[in-house]
Amino acid sequence: MPKPRSFRTTVVERARREPEFRVGLLTEAAECFLTGEVDAAKIMLRDYVNATLGFKALAAIVDKKPESLMRMLSEKGNPRANNLAQLISSLRSHEGVTLRVEALR
Repeated sequence: MPKPRSFRTTVVERARREPEFRVGLLTEAAECFLTGEVDAAKIMLRDYVNATLGFKALAAIVDKKPESLMRMLSEKGNPRANNLAQLISSLRSHEGVTLRVEALR
């Protein structure tokens, strides 16, 4: 019987195949960050980074060590707001999309 794949593996593989899914991950991560769901935002950002440019390339873009970025987006990581904002901005630029905030009632 084949070994079942992990959910995270499935997410990363889909993000590699489908640009719309990548943009969805990035958009949802930004929305989670803005609504205070930082843990969910970190998971989505980590999955996005693993599916796209990787931590080494991202580290070069944001001028931080890859290990610091991995720790920042880890389960126990506690990134500062400006670090998360810098990551989202850099990943948004890498993906070539513009994110905007929309107020809803």
